[in-house]
Amino acid sequence: MTPSDIHWVGFNNVEITDWAALDHRNTNWPIVYVLDNADSSTSGATNKGLKDVYVGESRNAEARIRQHLVSADKKHLRNVHVVVDATFNKSVCLDLESYLIRMLAGDGACQVLNRNGGIVDADYYDRELYRESFSEIFERLRGEGVFTRSIPEIENSDLFKLSPFKELTQDQAIAVEGILEDVFEDLRTGRRGTIVVQGDPGTGKTVVGIYLLKLIADIRAGASAEEVDSDLMFSEFFDDGHFALAAGLRTGVVVPQQSLRESIKRVFKKTPGLSPDMVMTAFDVGIADEQFDLLVVDESHRLNQRANQASAAQNTKFREINEKLFGQDDPSKTQLDWIRAKSANQILLLDAAQSVRPADLPPEVLQVLVAEAKGADRHYPLVSQMRVRAGLDYVAYVRRILAPSGAVEEQVPAETFGDYDFRLFDDIAHMGDEILRRDSEVGLSRLVAGYAWPWNSKTDKAAYDIEIDGSRFRWNSTQTDWIASAKSLEEVGSIHTVQGYDLNYAGVIIGPDLSYDTDAGRIVVNRASYFDKKGKENNSLLGKVYTDEDLLRFIRNIYAVLLTRGIRGTYVYVCDPALRAYLRPLIPVKDEGK
Repeated sequence: MTPSDIHWVGFNNVEITDWAALDHRNTNWPIVYVLDNADSSTSGATNKGLKDVYVGESRNAEARIRQHLVSADKKHLRNVHVVVDATFNKSVCLDLESYLIRMLAGDGACQVLNRNGGIVDADYYDRELYRESFSEIFERLRGEGVFTRSIPEIENSDLFKLSPFKELTQDQAIAVEGILEDVFEDLRTGRRGTIVVQGDPGTGKTVVGIYLLKLIADIRAGASAEEVDSDLMFSEFFDDGHFALAAGLRTGVVVPQQSLRESIKRVFKKTPGLSPDMVMTAFDVGIADEQFDLLVVDESHRLNQRANQASAAQNTKFREINEKLFGQDDPSKTQLDWIRAKSANQILLLDAAQSVRPADLPPEVLQVLVAEAKGADRHYPLVSQMRVRAGLDYVAYVRRILAPSGAVEEQVPAETFGDYDFRLFDDIAHMGDEILRRDSEVGLSRLVAGYAWPWNSKTDKAAYDIEIDGSRFRWNSTQTDWIASAKSLEEVGSIHTVQGYDLNYAGVIIGPDLSYDTDAGRIVVNRASYFDKKGKENNSLLGKVYTDEDLLRFIRNIYAVLLTRGIRGTYVYVCDPALRAYLRPLIPVKDEGK
């Protein structure tokens, strides 16, 4: 592949005219360009003033760049970086444009001014060969100050993973298009309705939700001809009719988990058309004075039914919201009922197998939601695995080896997953060392565990929480953005810090809350070794008593979530000897020296 040329041009008519005259490709060839408002932009410059950036592609660079000169939201930009290559074609340029947008959004040093017209992860001739050159183009643009961080740093960041500027898989693209059609049909007819997006861990449910909100925000803002390429998948929604329907639309996203909520707020803060105020708890929605036209609910299975909340203030607020919305404190009302009462339309992202506490919406409610959505043709399944490189078979396998199969569990056939590094450890210290080694290689490698030890270090910072065979660890010292925190490599994360996140390598400690009953031939729960108070609390408000079988379901779900965080690999240490023996034929045990 021939090296690409990168030209820097001042963003003004005089310099664009001079540059266009240098080569016919500047007016008649597929190219990609980056506009920014840095204070200076010469080769090797440090771009400390970078605030706004826009990426585009065109077959007529001069004409397209001149269009931007008269655009109200781009005329303040100062510099043009043009990528020219004799081998480029339209498909390559769309792919490179999408890549640079994603990387700039993940870099976090600027606002990406692009709108979301819809780039699908589409194949083309020699794609892999072209993509090898993208990293070189990235580094040359980084040398000009366009980027501030390296590729691995960006790809490991939440800003990158949760960015609305994603290439969608085919099933995600189908879901987004169908949901847009449903939403705009509802706006036209005044219908109220619920849409369900369902998928296993790693299928990109959160990505779909964030992508949709950005796309709707861009449609609502209106678009000029210079910004909407007819080749983009969702260009048909950028017309006057859809603009009129979307104008004034009040939207938001509900995120039950505190850590993930804060991460999404950071993404929204840096994304034009979105705002951190749009990211809410169910309580925020319940107490809001205004109604919402559309709410996206991430991890809908983690919405609460009526139960003893984490604080007295939240118990009071739950009662007050019920009274405000329904005229009385009806204990049968859930946070899902609040969402439906406060919004005309809802998009619920869910996976019932990720419910991890008794206060979560009960399975029967989730089953009804899915059945109703299917009956109304408002159900969108996601099946492509975006996280775990072992694929969907791995997710299903993890659930099988943990899940019951009748009164007595049957032996699950052992499976392997190619290059995916899935292995069982007999030595917790060695697993910890491997996680440190992997983190030094690729970053984003952490130890996680079930809540099988009390959190002593919460009140005594000098105390250790987990002690296994002479190795001592502390639980996560922060509940927000723990994975990126300074101490995370020395600590162990709980389900509440990692659900919804990716890791490159996850070292999962299966604690004494699960064991294997060799006489019965099945996995059983040890209630006394499970220390999440809210994870095993009976519900006196609804008269519900949670049995050991109920608790077993929640704890299995927790470990299934933990075991599906790792992109490149998952390491497992099991405390109970009998459970370790049961899992030994099912999880590869590799050489200590690997």
